[in-house]
Amino acid sequence: MTLPTVLETARGPLHLPAYFPDATRGVVRTVDSRDLEAVGVPGLVVNAFHLSTRPGAGLIKQAGGIHAFMDWRRPIASDSGGFQILSMIRENPKYGTLTRRGIHFTDVDSGRGKVLFTPERSIRLQFDLGADLMVCLDDCPRPDAPPEEVEVSVTRTIHWAERCRTEFDRLLKVRDKGDAPRPLLFGVVQGGYDPVQRQRCAEALLPLDFDGFGFGGWPLTPEGELAAETLAYTASLLPEHLPRFALGVGSPEHIVAGYRLGWRIFDCVLPTRDARHGRLYVWSAPDLTGVDLRAPDFYHFVYIRDEKHKRDRGPISTACDCPCCREYSLGYLHHLFDVDDPLGQRLATLHNLRFYTQLLAAITAGEMIR
Repeated sequence: MTLPTVLETARGPLHLPAYFPDATRGVVRTVDSRDLEAVGVPGLVVNAFHLSTRPGAGLIKQAGGIHAFMDWRRPIASDSGGFQILSMIRENPKYGTLTRRGIHFTDVDSGRGKVLFTPERSIRLQFDLGADLMVCLDDCPRPDAPPEEVEVSVTRTIHWAERCRTEFDRLLKVRDKGDAPRPLLFGVVQGGYDPVQRQRCAEALLPLDFDGFGFGGWPLTPEGELAAETLAYTASLLPEHLPRFALGVGSPEHIVAGYRLGWRIFDCVLPTRDARHGRLYVWSAPDLTGVDLRAPDFYHFVYIRDEKHKRDRGPISTACDCPCCREYSLGYLHHLFDVDDPLGQRLATLHNLRFYTQLLAAITAGEMIR
């Protein structure tokens, strides 16, 4: 059996592999929905917890759901938001505590007081948003967590996944819309870098009949390299007919490696954040026919603020067909960043996102990475 090439969603088929930009708070910064469609973005990831605080999941539900709220017509995946809450708590205990029941979060920055974030609440929020692909609340341990902490994390992740499944099934019945396509639910496999705990987590989640699985935890080693061995082993534990979501895997070379290791959906803030800081992704060949994704230098960076670009009348890349490369020169983009005009960030963001959609198309096309 081969890995799926298409994932059927309520918003139509999602062709795999796919990269989703992070629209954490319901927006990919500096660009709008039509911009994203124009450069071929197939879907987005939003954060259920952040949207529940501002503007509120109830308000978004009243607006017709996250798709209507954003005017986005393609699939949307909703991250539970647990990773962000747990990161804050583990960095500073004043933000709350973690128990088997859920995450007791204290929003000390906004003054909103205490919130109990449970698996059930996470699923309810994702239903209120109207996401097409929902992710179970899981417990992500620190990358340097000792074995006993990783073991507790896996136990909690399994328990929370069972509760997410139960609440998801309950809400499907309560909110039955006849023959309308239902959302998908992904479980998350935790276990740190420990293969025994990874196996324990996967084996406990498989009977819950999820629509797919996500890679939980840190996809990088403490040295900053891709945790390829852990990604490969985790993928080997999962059914081949179900899609696999490499949560947080996002640099171009890591996407290529992740694809080879059996992962098919990717998300990361990297290309959009880099674009806003003037770090642009450029193919190392003048056109895509000359790109070899097996080469370590299949792309490089252009730092748009560098003075050497001031008089360059050519595009960022001759291999790119984004609005910036079609219409504007490298010198003009340098000027926009030099005067801090928001148009520069928008054009740079569209360029980087087009690089990513071209990258996924090249992987799909190909024999280049085998």
